[in-house]
Amino acid sequence: MPNVDSYDLIVIGAGQGGGPLAGTVAEAGHDVALLERTHVGGTCVNEGCTPTKTMIASARVAHLARRAEDYGVETGEVTVDLETVRQRKRDIVESFRAGSRSSVEAKSSLDLIEGDGRFVDAETVAVDLNDGGRRTLTADRIVINTGTRPAVPPIDGLDEVDFLTSTSIMELGAVPDHLLVLGGGYIGLEFGQMFRRFGAEVTIIDRGEHVLSREDTGVAEALEGILREDGLRLLNETSVTAVEETGDAITAHLGGPDAPAQVEGDELLVAAGRRPNTDTLNLEAAGVAATDRGHVRVDDRLATTADGVYAIGDVTGGPAFTHVSYDDYRVLQDNWLHDGDRTTEDRLISYTLFTDPQLGRVGLTEEQARAQDLDVTVAQMPMTRVARALEVDETRGLMKAVIDAETNRLLGAAVLGIEGGEVMSVLQTAMMGDLPVGRLRAAPFAHPTLAESLNNLFAGLDLGPSGGRPRSEEPERAT
Repeated sequence: MPNVDSYDLIVIGAGQGGGPLAGTVAEAGHDVALLERTHVGGTCVNEGCTPTKTMIASARVAHLARRAEDYGVETGEVTVDLETVRQRKRDIVESFRAGSRSSVEAKSSLDLIEGDGRFVDAETVAVDLNDGGRRTLTADRIVINTGTRPAVPPIDGLDEVDFLTSTSIMELGAVPDHLLVLGGGYIGLEFGQMFRRFGAEVTIIDRGEHVLSREDTGVAEALEGILREDGLRLLNETSVTAVEETGDAITAHLGGPDAPAQVEGDELLVAAGRRPNTDTLNLEAAGVAATDRGHVRVDDRLATTADGVYAIGDVTGGPAFTHVSYDDYRVLQDNWLHDGDRTTEDRLISYTLFTDPQLGRVGLTEEQARAQDLDVTVAQMPMTRVARALEVDETRGLMKAVIDAETNRLLGAAVLGIEGGEVMSVLQTAMMGDLPVGRLRAAPFAHPTLAESLNNLFAGLDLGPSGGRPRSEEPERAT
């Protein structure tokens, strides 16, 4: 048997949960091995949040430049140099990546090991090193933080087409003439709108009745109207039956009640979900159970079916957001280092879709609440009634809140509008603080801000005598 290096903790994957966890445990005086086969920082820094939002910022500038006349500003023809956009993205990614790496390397009891790890048993990991050779590591605790990668659906001919993923599309050096997007989820919509603003024709092909199939129907339809206004072509209830590439053209053959027989473009983005990076981990050797789709099964304390083995982040199949992965880290940190009793149960997850305008979401949709037979009140208002939105001429979208009719507490909200994620965060804070919506209706928010619009959102509701009181001030109910 080869020499075995012993640690207190092994973390497989240096993502936004794994990296901080490894560093914090090392700072507490423990010997930690952090394995990474590509880049420190994980998907968020390298292929996800950081690069995409950097490029979306460039697309928004192009959009505003074309709208300059609306504000009384005259400009010339607007063009986009995608090589410059790409280099700006690369520079920011490299800066963030270097910062993540230097933070890891500064920890004296933390070893960054670059290579591909797989389980030998529940306490042992074999690592094929990137620079050659192999190491065998052992620890009483092992954490899986290997994330996900773009999924490739089984479509006839797709394996013979030079298609793009959410990673490779950001390395294009020129704007395509016509971008085909397979998938109407978060990734497809962000890239679709981005490249439309860069100057490409864009067609989004989605199997659902509307895009964002898990969102409130009315909100999703409002976003569809915005995207069509921006010039995107949306093909709903449409499936791709086959694809083929001839010369510079990619043809997608379609099926669906109102779908054209085919559509042709010069680039194809496959944005049909993501799959977990577990296929090379040899989970069976450690006794770690996985779902049929390959996600690691965990309990509410992120423990797997193998003693001493945990999993955090997207690989668990939970909400695939960076802030969720980071909160997973907090759960383990508190429980391991501070004798905490944190779980993942009942945490309030929010997220933002970075289309323009943004869609900020938290809690239940109206449809989800009614499916649970909850008695709800709904407050809804178009962004055309928001003073700040009118002042900056960004009035597309709407705000919607779902309220428990008995307690006047928020159950969920959607803000499709300028800085929708920021306004949603105000509502999330109210939910975390258990505030009745009457307190938001009466709050003296600064004028003129977007948050001030919450006064008007709840203005028309009949909230009853306890509408503005915190629980401590509510009258006792008769028994």
